Amino acid sequence: MNSIYHEFALLLLVSALVGAFAVRLRQPLLVAYIVVGILVGPAGFGWVSAHDQIDLLAQIGITVLLFVVGLKLDLQHVRHIGPVALATGLGQLAFTILFGFFIILALGKDWLTALYVAVALTFSSTIIIVKLLSDKRELDSLHGRIAVGFLIVQDLAVVIAMMLMSGLGGMGAETIGGVKLAVLLLARLVGAALLLFVLMRYVLPRIVDTLARSQELLLIFAIAWGTALAALGETVGFSKEAGAFIAGFSLASTAYREAISARLTSIRDFLLLFFFIDLGAKLDFSTLGDEIGTSIVLSLFVLIGNPLIVMAIMGYMGYRKRTGFLAGLTVAQISEFSIIFVAMGISLGHVGPSALGLTTLVGLVTIAISSYMILYSHRLYEWLSPWLGAFERRHPFRELAVEHAHRDEGKPDVIIFGLGRYGGRLARALQQQGIRVLGVDFDPEVVKSHRHDGMHVRFGDGEADDFIDSLPLTGVPWIVSTLPGYEANLALMHALSMHGYAGSIAMAARDETEASCMEAFGKVEILRPFDHAADFAALDLAARIAVAELPNGKEST
Repeated sequence: MNSIYHEFALLLLVSALVGAFAVRLRQPLLVAYIVVGILVGPAGFGWVSAHDQIDLLAQIGITVLLFVVGLKLDLQHVRHIGPVALATGLGQLAFTILFGFFIILALGKDWLTALYVAVALTFSSTIIIVKLLSDKRELDSLHGRIAVGFLIVQDLAVVIAMMLMSGLGGMGAETIGGVKLAVLLLARLVGAALLLFVLMRYVLPRIVDTLARSQELLLIFAIAWGTALAALGETVGFSKEAGAFIAGFSLASTAYREAISARLTSIRDFLLLFFFIDLGAKLDFSTLGDEIGTSIVLSLFVLIGNPLIVMAIMGYMGYRKRTGFLAGLTVAQISEFSIIFVAMGISLGHVGPSALGLTTLVGLVTIAISSYMILYSHRLYEWLSPWLGAFERRHPFRELAVEHAHRDEGKPDVIIFGLGRYGGRLARALQQQGIRVLGVDFDPEVVKSHRHDGMHVRFGDGEADDFIDSLPLTGVPWIVSTLPGYEANLALMHALSMHGYAGSIAMAARDETEASCMEAFGKVEILRPFDHAADFAALDLAARIAVAELPNGKEST
């Protein structure tokens, strides 16, 4: 290649082509990106030599990924994890680590490699599972909600594991006494917790309130904050991954986390492209041949063992075998975190490259197979249903209770995008009539004001697909947009269409030109604020004029 720019152009083009092929096969893109790395790397055609630049982008990609994970772990959400999600998540973690550890030891690995790989086998890909369930319109189903619950437990577990293993520092290079090691690790964790408390309580809310007035500045700050704490985490003896997570978690309780997360998602996906390409390019095929047998055994363990333990726990807790089966399929894979976790172990000197190769092989196999298992889960259940009776009580009491309690649970009757003078007054008037309203606006001052008045409001951009996915759209009968401009409403319609929203939509048009453009959207109720206001004012004024023209002391007839 003549230049690094040309190499990157070729890399992105090949990634797009191979990614398109993967989408046709209904496979997650991370599988395609690893294949791209193999193709363009030394084991393939050797087209790319800009390894330092790709490695830098890969590290930033991991930073943004962990930052977004921390951003989504709001303490309020963690506090409301249901007992079934908690029990299933912890049960699956304990089962996979314990049995996986002994299986890997039996396959001839040393104890530290066995521990790392066993922990890596416990993590399922939140990104892939949420995407697959969303595509199937099952994210709000009972098994979808339970799966998201124990994915939160897994996300917490992966961060705790990263914090503990990175806190051990040079464990692979020197021998440290057990007591001294525990004291040093505890001191690091306590120091990090104190710093986090001070930042979340006194510093960050004021900074973010100021920066939120500019969408671009808020995004730049988020990336800067994530990379800065990642660098600090590595400096003080943790890892970049742990520092990036802490950076995201420190903003998770702010009103802007969903807006930040929505804008970071595309950047995360783009940068992770380079991580998986870099991973594929670095795979050593001379040693992978020895890991094929081990990877097959561990893949079968993940594909079969993890769903079985989830089904057993959910059946015991009073759920139907169908719900347990559909939820269990979501853990029949390992995730990008598994690969990142083992890669971190290599950087810390705890394990060798062979552990990363083994984990990557298991990841490719389980992600590829489990994606089809989730996509065709209902057909698969029909085939296996006669043999699943052992995973269901005679009376699935908890599922019956959950189904009854979930009806109309906290669902708004209308979601209003844009809480300016018209949208805000409309929202307040609807609330006064007993209608449950959820407001959405991107102005932090407007959001703060309406929240102070007791309205349920979210800070976010109605034009961002990922933010729309975070809203409780299923079952909401009406959506009203008072967003200014045809382009903003067109983007909102596209996002609602991608989500599969089937309710009624009303949009405010400022003039007849805008109204005629909105009519092209299809079944949309057009609101004309200025026309309606003028008509109302005319009727009111006419009545006042009529009263004023009456003779003094006479009544109208």
